[in-house]
Amino acid sequence: MAKAAANKAKPNPRNKKLYDEGMKMRKAVLGASYVDTSMASADDFMMSFQDVATEYCWGYVWTRPGLNKKTRSMLNLAMLATLNRGPELKLHVNGALNNGLSKEEIKEVFLQVAIYCGIPAGLDAFKTARDVFKERGV
Repeated sequence: MAKAAANKAKPNPRNKKLYDEGMKMRKAVLGASYVDTSMASADDFMMSFQDVATEYCWGYVWTRPGLNKKTRSMLNLAMLATLNRGPELKLHVNGALNNGLSKEEIKEVFLQVAIYCGIPAGLDAFKTARDVFKERGV
């Protein structure tokens, strides 16, 4: 019983406006289903991370006017591939497609990664993207 109650953590953002804007952007890029599941499964420990990610990553950075969503997605793909963050890369390949990137543009990002950051990083990125394309029928 206590375990179920622990999973009912509530968001507690410092800046509600940024948080709300971040949640809107996060759902637009990653999909409402994914975000809702992440939020629903967050316990008290993880909710602090969800608050920070939603408020600052999605609310402060992703909503800034300096770069469009496609460009931000390209940057994320390159950085996540370089850092070898497979699960996050998969999530952001989906987000990149949601933001209008084509399969060809994603391929070009990962070729850039392969040359500047190493063939193993590029290979893993290509494999991850291939799996996402297959799942989505792209």
